Amino acid sequence: MSSGAPIPLPATNNLFAAVDIGTNSFKLTIVRTDPSSGRFLTLHRLKEPVVLGLEVTTTSAAATISAVTLDRAISAIQKFQHLLFSYGLPPSRLRLVATSAVREAANKSEFIRVVNEALGLHVEILSGTEEARLIYLGVLQFFPVFSSTVLTIDIGGGSTEFTVGFKGNVLFSKSLRLGHVTLTQEFGDIMKMREHIRNELENSGLIEKIKEFKIDIVIGSSGTIKAIEKAVCKGYVLEVQENVGVFEEFVKREWRFTRHELRYLVERLYDEESEIEGKMRRVDFFKRRAAFILAGTVLLDEIFDGLGIEEIEVSGYALGEGVITEMLGQVFKGFDLNANARWRSVVRLASRFNNKKRMKAANMCASIAREIVEGLRKLHELHNDGKEDDELSVSLDDRDLEYLDAATLLHNIGLYTGKKGYHKQSYRIILNGDHLQGYSKEEIKLIALLVRYHRKKFPKSDALEGSAKEVKQKFRILCTIMRVSYAVQQCLPVTFEFMEFIHSPEGFKLVLSEGETRRNQSAGIAQPLSGDINMTMERELEHFRMVFKQNLSILVT
Repeated sequence: MSSGAPIPLPATNNLFAAVDIGTNSFKLTIVRTDPSSGRFLTLHRLKEPVVLGLEVTTTSAAATISAVTLDRAISAIQKFQHLLFSYGLPPSRLRLVATSAVREAANKSEFIRVVNEALGLHVEILSGTEEARLIYLGVLQFFPVFSSTVLTIDIGGGSTEFTVGFKGNVLFSKSLRLGHVTLTQEFGDIMKMREHIRNELENSGLIEKIKEFKIDIVIGSSGTIKAIEKAVCKGYVLEVQENVGVFEEFVKREWRFTRHELRYLVERLYDEESEIEGKMRRVDFFKRRAAFILAGTVLLDEIFDGLGIEEIEVSGYALGEGVITEMLGQVFKGFDLNANARWRSVVRLASRFNNKKRMKAANMCASIAREIVEGLRKLHELHNDGKEDDELSVSLDDRDLEYLDAATLLHNIGLYTGKKGYHKQSYRIILNGDHLQGYSKEEIKLIALLVRYHRKKFPKSDALEGSAKEVKQKFRILCTIMRVSYAVQQCLPVTFEFMEFIHSPEGFKLVLSEGETRRNQSAGIAQPLSGDINMTMERELEHFRMVFKQNLSILVT
């Protein structure tokens, strides 16, 4: 593949994206979907701190989005648009939704018009009820709670959304104008802030209505609640800030916290208000959210008191994923909200042990592996000659792809204890814990072994002793693909917006491109890896040759 012409993107690349235009920040989520199951893998997340609320939310009824803020908004969405263009995302697979800040702005029509004229994009303003419903859909893709009566709480910059849901249906939803940005702006006195929150909760009738339901589980979502869980998990209250760097690398997330843990955090943050060192510590830990975190914790504390909540689970998915889920239901006939309980358990396990950097690496490894599998499947359909001893004659089905997706997403969870031997630790976590729901013991063992042998030693011949010949043969193929994918991700630790696995008379080629670079270069010729990287890759490429009886070249445009 040495032509200077740009590589054409497939017409349907199974990519979907959502832009959440929030009060505090704008968030872009890009996913790649498996059409056979609706299972999606997050490829890219991008967040821009626009902070619409600082301009919009005032005590007057005529709050407006200022020209300066509008410029920031256009700039942020334009960054998203550039990234989406590099991925080749079809316009029909993108949805932009605006929440509280735009919803409450007197000039919201102008905001929609300016975005459309400047960027050619349509922004949909969600009602509070619709926002709550979509958050619930997003939560259902993270937790296997389809058949439970769920209360979801989502604290945003300008409002808080409450939803009671059961089996994908909303039984009750309410949006209150209580947000961490608006509360910070309007109240410098914490006691007055608490009084205002209590009055809003009581006057809304929310508490009485929610108490009519028998709630099985309470789930929180979005940035504020996730930041609270992170602070609890990493010992912020226990004054271990000096070890935050160590915690960031090696702590595992529980994705839940109790009423008492929340109260301790509120007290700690309140005490810091009068300490210069405390405020500096807060900024160091919470970063851009530091200015609003006290209001967010106080708000949640009052919600806990009002509803009698003792513990809350924390979802890694929220509005953006809910918007994408709804799009999947519109595109794929028969899409089932409850179909991917197995996959959700994989995502939760990866999220529990990995930080953002490791999750991004795992997602890239999974994307590379999936591209190789799809290329091999196409080749098998076209050229299967029935040779039983040829690995190319073995057909990988959707279930095999699911095992590979799971293994690549989980391969680095053992890093939370350190780099040495982490693949063995990852193996033990998967095999010995009751983490992967819906998988049989044999399937869990297969996924664990793929993780165990993604690096270092090659798998032993008796790794799947007692299994059928076809199972062993598929394991050998999947392990080879995973090892190559991991090696590529390690040697080229950048995000590739485009990749293609093709076959030629010389063998296989994996072509990788940073999408924007590929489009902007007048002669984007694919080049083989440099000598140093080839030395690192040679062991895996040689193993690939041995398994597939074909050469594999890694080309980077």
